[in-house]
Amino acid sequence: MMNPTDNVQRILQDAVSEFSRTTGFPLAFGGLEAAGSATITALAGHRSMSLHGLRVEADRGLGGKALAEGRPRLTGDYRKSALITHHYDAEISAEGIVALFAVPVLVDGRVRAVLYGGTRGASPGSSFAPAAAEICSSLAREIRVEDEVVRRVAQRQLEAPRLSGAMIESLREGHAELRRIAADVQDESIRARLTALEQKLTQLGAPPSPSKLEVHLTPREIDVLAHAALGATNVEIGRSLGLTESTVKSYLKTAMSKFDASTRHSAVAAARQAGLIR
Repeated sequence: MMNPTDNVQRILQDAVSEFSRTTGFPLAFGGLEAAGSATITALAGHRSMSLHGLRVEADRGLGGKALAEGRPRLTGDYRKSALITHHYDAEISAEGIVALFAVPVLVDGRVRAVLYGGTRGASPGSSFAPAAAEICSSLAREIRVEDEVVRRVAQRQLEAPRLSGAMIESLREGHAELRRIAADVQDESIRARLTALEQKLTQLGAPPSPSKLEVHLTPREIDVLAHAALGATNVEIGRSLGLTESTVKSYLKTAMSKFDASTRHSAVAAARQAGLIR
């Protein structure tokens, strides 16, 4: 499963890789802005992890100036530059960087990320500037799209109906009982109608989710998790479903493995998130 933050990080990594490829900088890295600083989380062409996780504050170092001023900055010799602070010399030196270029990514006038290109030798000249500008513009557009996705999901969650705790518990009990009844019905058409009703019940009052887990459980695995969600023990689940305790344990174990869950509680939570149970 990928949430919006994960998606923006993927987009950033793609932009950094493309930045290195199209500008000719042998080293490229970048970070997203948050609370006035940018944390480096994407790299390409690096020899070490010295830059990964580096938090660049506004006005500190070359990237900090780009972040604060909202415009590109370039130095042909980072170590000797008198125009920047040298808070990050250790991390820069660990990569052997000589020339460094930092460019902010602006979305609606606000810096949302900083991309860097570095060389371990002479300055790259100026032919890289158009390619760098295009990469930053493309990244800005993708960040804007992700912002809109996050905004719409948040709005839908605010507008979603909220049920009381007692009503949710009653729905869970009804869901588990409905699955038990459907399993005992021999008529296939009636069973199909009960199953459709049960699926509607799982979604009643549930907030919309931006993504679904692609996990497929058998009907019996869902039955067992639905009863486990009510806090029933293995013996109680077996009694309700007409199964032995060992069979219940087997279904639970299989369902947990499908969700990569270490406990029944995390498996129940994952099944709810996937919309399989209430």
